[in-house]
Amino acid sequence: MKELSVLNVYFYRYRWRFLLGIIFVAVSNYFRVLQPQIIREALDLVVGNIGLYRLFAGSDLQASFFGMLGQYLLFFGGLVLLLALMMGIFMYFMRQTIIVMSRLIEYDIRKEVFAHYENLDLAFYKRNNTGDLMSRITEDVNKVRMYLGPAVLYGINLSTLTVLVISSMISVSPKLTLYCLAPLPFLSLSIYYVSNLINKKSEVIQRQLSHLNSTAQEVYSGIRVVKSYVQELPMIKYFAKESEDYKEKALDLARVNALFFPLMLLLIGASTLLTVYIGGRQVVNGTITPGNIAEFVIYVNMLTWPVTAIGWIASIIQQAAASQKRINEFLQTEPAIKKSIQASTPIEGHVTFDNVSFIYPDTGIEAIRGVSFELLPGQKMAIVGRTGSGKTTIADLLVRMYDVTKGQIRIDGKDLRSHDLDNLRQCIGYVPQDVFLFSDTIANNIAFGKRDAHQDEIEAFARHAAVYEDIKGLSEGFGTRVGERGVTLSGGQKQRVSIARALIKKPDIVLLDDSLSAVDTNTEKQILGYFNTVLAQKTAIIITHRIYASLEFDKILVLEEGEIAEMGTHEELLQNKGYYADMYERQSLEESQINTSEI
Repeated sequence: MKELSVLNVYFYRYRWRFLLGIIFVAVSNYFRVLQPQIIREALDLVVGNIGLYRLFAGSDLQASFFGMLGQYLLFFGGLVLLLALMMGIFMYFMRQTIIVMSRLIEYDIRKEVFAHYENLDLAFYKRNNTGDLMSRITEDVNKVRMYLGPAVLYGINLSTLTVLVISSMISVSPKLTLYCLAPLPFLSLSIYYVSNLINKKSEVIQRQLSHLNSTAQEVYSGIRVVKSYVQELPMIKYFAKESEDYKEKALDLARVNALFFPLMLLLIGASTLLTVYIGGRQVVNGTITPGNIAEFVIYVNMLTWPVTAIGWIASIIQQAAASQKRINEFLQTEPAIKKSIQASTPIEGHVTFDNVSFIYPDTGIEAIRGVSFELLPGQKMAIVGRTGSGKTTIADLLVRMYDVTKGQIRIDGKDLRSHDLDNLRQCIGYVPQDVFLFSDTIANNIAFGKRDAHQDEIEAFARHAAVYEDIKGLSEGFGTRVGERGVTLSGGQKQRVSIARALIKKPDIVLLDDSLSAVDTNTEKQILGYFNTVLAQKTAIIITHRIYASLEFDKILVLEEGEIAEMGTHEELLQNKGYYADMYERQSLEESQINTSEI
């Protein structure tokens, strides 16, 4: 119960509903326990009057006596039905309180886990698979809900019913009660042993289920690669192998669970036999009545399901503990990037990198080393370099996806960590290299940058990103759903929709990470034309593998193996005859060849 103790805060939150549920369970069981006592009275009435009935044999009084006896039995029968009805009403109320409480807590837990996921840093998502994250917020939370609802309900039911039944049994015959309950200690020992096995096996099963979810999610996301490499059959075989492993683990748990029910029935059967044998001897001795034997047999069978449910409850609790442990692992993970400041201040766009170095925490790779530059408000800077030179790392550090390992990043003269995180990111229009669109309409994807944007505003920024005509050409225009991760759009269209999403925020700093790589020259000119006019006074950093002749940069930064190899204006770097000059020469040659071929 150590892992599940964190749920006590939810029990306290819904304490009145929970307390009402306990009361309803107790009242329901009270009416249930009264039924065997009514049956005892009825049976004793019949047994006690059999001799008198036979005494009137052959006379008219026998028929009258039989009718009167029948009326009494009918009264007792009606009383049992009334008690059953009352028991049913309170059972309905107990489910409306405790089971509904479990659903409300399930809702709260999912919200808490999702909110915590959103607060965790980028490094966390690189360490964990999406399938595992999904498994914890769905499968694991559902296992916990089974503990909060059915397990708690039947646990309370077992406790109250056992107390009421045993107290009723003791009031009749302590000796007979002792014999009836003799098998129960063996039941407790078996539950203790088997529940430990269930806990271990449940944790293994949940880990394997997470692995299955991760595998399936990766195949679905990478279905184009799977199909293009004709790897459907190998992936099916791999998934079948992992599913077989899950099946074997689940069957192993089912075998352990299967031990409970035969064991419970055996022990309950033993109790019934002891009741009839010992009770029969006590009836002969005149200690109890025949009705008491019937009452005890009903009590023993009344305990059959609650006692049998001990195994089921123990299984649910052990599975819930294993699942809550997995949930706690993530909930106890502290984000490396925290919102320490809550103050929204305007940002002018003065960016300074002061001897910045960064080592990725998971891999230990030093991405950039001793990077220093200054960008004044309204200036434009290009960052170029080979793949893996650290260009994207600079972008991630600027929006605080990570914090620097060494050095300092300042915006408007203030350390980046001293800025309000939400305000900082809101003021930066960042288009990452890996473009991501939500499975929603194009209009909603653009408006994601500004939730209250009107349709006219959405269309205006679609024009600025040179994607308006493409959208209008689609079947439903801006209402077209783009599919998961924007799969229905081309690479260039996704890039431009992503640019529109960033620009609609009207950011103070524009940060594009190779976001024009999939667009043609004419489209590129349209987008850069917007940069030269409307965004002329905005600070812009463009990470690229190409040189944009139509956009004049105040600074160009050339990275090589995480360090600044060159820095200066276009003309200065051409005179250096280094990497930038070679890149410019290659690009000019390619463009001239394209123009010649078009002619």
